[in-house]
Amino acid sequence: MRESRSRKLSVPASKVDNVNQNMPQSRPLADVVRDVKSWVERCGWVWVEGQIIELNRRTGRQFFTLRDRDQEISARLSCQAHVLDAAGPLTVNTQVIAEVHPTVWQKNSSLSFECRSLRIVGEGQLLAQLEALKRKLQAEGLFDPIRKKKLPFLPGKIGLITGADSAAQRDVLRNVELRWPLAEFRVINTLVQGPQAAGQVIAALKELDADPQVEVIIIARGGGSLEDLLPFSDEGLVRAAAAAKTPIISAIGHEPDTPILDLVADVRASTPTAAAKIVVPIAAEELANLEATKIRARNAITNRISKEQEALTWLRSRPVLKDPSAALCVHAEKIAELRRRLGLSTQLKIREENAFLSNALARIRAMSPKATLERGYAIIADDEGVSVTSVSDVEPGDQLQIYLSDGQLFAEVDAIEE
Repeated sequence: MRESRSRKLSVPASKVDNVNQNMPQSRPLADVVRDVKSWVERCGWVWVEGQIIELNRRTGRQFFTLRDRDQEISARLSCQAHVLDAAGPLTVNTQVIAEVHPTVWQKNSSLSFECRSLRIVGEGQLLAQLEALKRKLQAEGLFDPIRKKKLPFLPGKIGLITGADSAAQRDVLRNVELRWPLAEFRVINTLVQGPQAAGQVIAALKELDADPQVEVIIIARGGGSLEDLLPFSDEGLVRAAAAAKTPIISAIGHEPDTPILDLVADVRASTPTAAAKIVVPIAAEELANLEATKIRARNAITNRISKEQEALTWLRSRPVLKDPSAALCVHAEKIAELRRRLGLSTQLKIREENAFLSNALARIRAMSPKATLERGYAIIADDEGVSVTSVSDVEPGDQLQIYLSDGQLFAEVDAIEE
């Protein structure tokens, strides 16, 4: 059976030769891709300009897509992270020039470009410079909320820095007058664009800041392009605003790109009209609030008086206030009782002391020599008054003094008998 199968599958040699002659000559795909890679990478480094349309930051190698400004042609670029960091703040739609070198990835034969240097150009370069200045000033603490000064509730005089006969000036003056007709202004007109604008605004700011009557300063402009608003991102102006003692309202009126002055000002207004609404209240509303406050104060005082009157009535109804002498009567009775007890105690003490004194006097009298003499005894003393207690104390012829109960006798010793 194996032999029969081999016969069925066998092909004549003549037919195989005919097939090989009809097939085109081929090469391995890997060889072709390597040749293409070698040919492509012979190109040197070249600077190209385009717009970033895709940017995905990741760890390790970075990839982004660059598109031609005028045609729908884009290319995939790869680079090290430090290349993007050195270029500055990059976002989608940023215009850049890149130094690239083409390369082919062999695994999928895809074409990409290696980027070793990247620079922002045009408006993107300007934005990058402004961003670098923002980071510098922020690091110094110029944007910290703690530095922001509180606006006065109703400024006595308002300083205004703006262009001469500008729409911003008219908007501020008109809207402030509508809200608070008695508001006073000191207006200084300066250039608001161009290379001289920043210097003039700085000088006006210092002049208004030195005026003691000016309590708030508005710097206003009615918007404009990024280049037109560059004076309001000038480092000198920003530092002057940060050093000012008077509160500053920045009313540049440009929403897409915020000038740096907006960040350092005490209050940012989106438009000059908004600045007018911030700087003064509405007179009619304040009058209404004042009237409402007066009504609330009157009601509060009336309620307080009523409560105090109720408390006073309650106190007056207390027994101690109805008859103040009632409390004194109780104490008077206590005092009378104490006086009675004190009298009894005193009398008892006197009787006890009298009895003690009588007993002591009786004992003293019982021991007195006078009592002895009254019983018939006598006291004998010599002529010098010394008591004679023995016959040996005297001799015949001595003078003696004899003390009796009712007098004294003088005698002389005639004889002595022991």
